Amino acid sequence: MSFDGLSCSAAALEIPLPGSATRITGWLCVEQPGAWGRDVIGDEVLGPEITADLAARTKAAQVRPTLIRRPGRNEFNGVRTVLIASSRPQGSWCERFEIADLKELLDFDLHLLNGPAPGIGVRVDDPLILVCAHGKRDQCCALLGRPIAATLAERYPDRVWECSHTGGHRFAPAVVQLPTGLTYGRLEADSALAMVAAADRGEVSLTGFRGRSCYTPVEQVAEVAVRQLISDATYTAEAVRPTAGDSDAAVRVDDLTVESTDIDSATAREPATCAGAATVTHRDGRRWLVTARTVAYAPRQASCAAGPKPATAVVADQVRPLS
Repeated sequence: MSFDGLSCSAAALEIPLPGSATRITGWLCVEQPGAWGRDVIGDEVLGPEITADLAARTKAAQVRPTLIRRPGRNEFNGVRTVLIASSRPQGSWCERFEIADLKELLDFDLHLLNGPAPGIGVRVDDPLILVCAHGKRDQCCALLGRPIAATLAERYPDRVWECSHTGGHRFAPAVVQLPTGLTYGRLEADSALAMVAAADRGEVSLTGFRGRSCYTPVEQVAEVAVRQLISDATYTAEAVRPTAGDSDAAVRVDDLTVESTDIDSATAREPATCAGAATVTHRDGRRWLVTARTVAYAPRQASCAAGPKPATAVVADQVRPLS
């Protein structure tokens, strides 16, 4: 099949979403109105005075520097919102504060994002939504992301931000929830609104769900597979009222924990392509072993400005209950 002339998101439609979330646990989101360069650090978008120092600090603390702005055109009054967040399982948090000088970003230890909420800013309890609209990075993010951001902002004006590259523009529109790190792709207006509604209930919408950013690709695939398994079982058992959110059996965000598991490749159904395994544990004690394999796809562009490259995805191979 030829992918010539297609956008990267159109060329990637057959690539599965689960397992594609960029692995991030610490977030530093800085409001930057106006146009952005292609790279937050490389293009010194926040200015040459702090960029080198900020780059070293974010790298050392394994924190993702991210630009944010409100959807639409907004006047800049000189005061910037800063969001810091930790997307660790069973302990995610987000805080918000304001700065008048970008040099203030160098006044606190970013390693604090690897622990409990430090109390630097005001705690944010409602889920925040970051929608990638980084057109300088890839045109799909701007063309597909901005309409979703605008739609969500009409309903949730204080909780939605356009953001810089989060990884996976071929799955645009790319969306991340903070502080949980739940990552989504290929959302439309209805599914995006349903995603936020589920988040407000403490649940996880499975439509467009790519995985949770704190996990490896295999762990992400395992979590998605088990959530889908439980969702399908709940739907079958409660056919008289299958609407999402109506069931007492709905799996909440932190009801599942995931850990990578050593597995003898000889026990895998496809040893040659075995990607690994993970154990998923429900809060109620149920456990599943999920094995995953790597699937190869025809070469295609991973970015609208790039040439074709081999494409692969990690997919669930088997989900086996342990208890």
